Amino acid sequence: MSSKTKSKIPTVKTIVSTIGSVAAAAVVIRSVARDYLPREFRNYLYLGVRNFINKFSTHLTMIIYESEGFQDNEIYNATELYVATRMSSEIHLIKVTKTPNQNNIAVAIEVNEEFTDIFNGVNLYWSLVSKKTPHRHTRSQDGMNHSSRTDIRSFELTFHRDHKDMVLNEYLPFVLKEAEIKKQEQKTLKLFTVTPTSSYSRPTTWTSVNLDHPANFATLAMDDDMKENVMKDLDRFVERREYYRKVGKTWKRGYLLYGPPGTGKSSLIAAMANHLNFDIYDLELTDVKSNSELRTLLVATANRSILVVEDIDCSVKFHDREAAEAARALAQKKGKLLPGEEKNVTLSGFLNYIDGLWSTCGDERIIIFTTNHKDKLDPALIRPGRMDVHIHMSYCTPCGFRQLVSNYHGITEHALFKQIEDLMCEINVTPAEIAEQLLKNDDIDIVFDGLIEFFDVKRKENQEAEAKAKKMKEEKEELATKDDEKNQKSG
Repeated sequence: MSSKTKSKIPTVKTIVSTIGSVAAAAVVIRSVARDYLPREFRNYLYLGVRNFINKFSTHLTMIIYESEGFQDNEIYNATELYVATRMSSEIHLIKVTKTPNQNNIAVAIEVNEEFTDIFNGVNLYWSLVSKKTPHRHTRSQDGMNHSSRTDIRSFELTFHRDHKDMVLNEYLPFVLKEAEIKKQEQKTLKLFTVTPTSSYSRPTTWTSVNLDHPANFATLAMDDDMKENVMKDLDRFVERREYYRKVGKTWKRGYLLYGPPGTGKSSLIAAMANHLNFDIYDLELTDVKSNSELRTLLVATANRSILVVEDIDCSVKFHDREAAEAARALAQKKGKLLPGEEKNVTLSGFLNYIDGLWSTCGDERIIIFTTNHKDKLDPALIRPGRMDVHIHMSYCTPCGFRQLVSNYHGITEHALFKQIEDLMCEINVTPAEIAEQLLKNDDIDIVFDGLIEFFDVKRKENQEAEAKAKKMKEEKEELATKDDEKNQKSG
């Protein structure tokens, strides 16, 4: 071994020994500081060291916490979705979840993993960080014990400090937009209904279930022109956010569906929800105790949703509105309310939340009323601006019949089509009645023979009903004539 090599060995040993001594000293100092120095003083030292190091750093780190106070941080939730769609093979640990209410498997980055994104040629470094917090126990009003999470999670975004404005003004809005698109793709539609309570101290709330209704515009038993017009109107509505702002209107759209029972009003609503990917809020007004409770419920509905009030003519007695308002005004003038007035939903209160100032508490909402008797509705409910589109759900038409046959039996032509369509023009039947006949057998010939017999039965029922109505009318006229003769004799 040369003298030069021998001289290097002590040097390496000296360096290793020095590093070990420094490391040991650092451990001792850290242990002493943690045990004997106040937390405030330790934080001050840590901040000073960090600031000293940052002076020589060309990078900036943004911290995005999971929540702000008691509210979720929208940027954090968007980042979680965005990163999940951009994760590459450089990530070694991912979180995979699926709840009973989810249709798809959800993938997310796990704690302490890092991900590099490139935007406009700029490298941006994401990492998910978790900090431990003291375990907290709370006791709710129902006497149950609850424990809070023991960590605070945050995303850290690191990049060159020269790109700060680009990140704030371009990159983060891009992340929010991409996350919203992904959220809509993964969304499981919900059907919300009102859960009434017997106690006035407990508010009425919305509860939800998954909406798995298979209806879509391709299978609806409606005229093709009507379906096309409805779809175009819906698509135009969701694309006109800026237009509604420009003209000073609330971004909402009202639809009135009217017609006999069994004509497909509920199926059309489900098809609209599936087409737009909107949740449905089914509001039963008889479950609502007061105007203030109605306001609370409507404000709690989410954007991109459909509010449905079925059989609006039967939900709440909105009749004699002028008399009711006059009586209420008189009661207020005398300094007292009518008995039970504070517990009722009034037409004026309902309209205020549908079309008044409270209607502005949300965007991109559709309101649908259904009724079997349009003529019974108060004109204030269905005027333009409240119900923008009136859709007559009629009895089954030849076009609707062909669509139903295609749906149930997969055929588009048959020798009996013409005969059945002629009967349909003569006798009113609903799509629901036709669908019930189509379900009775898998053999289309047997089904059509049964359908023709069904029309014969309907014709006889209609003739009997007409004869009965005619007889009752004649008896009524005869009775009126006798009363007139009796009055003349007595006079």
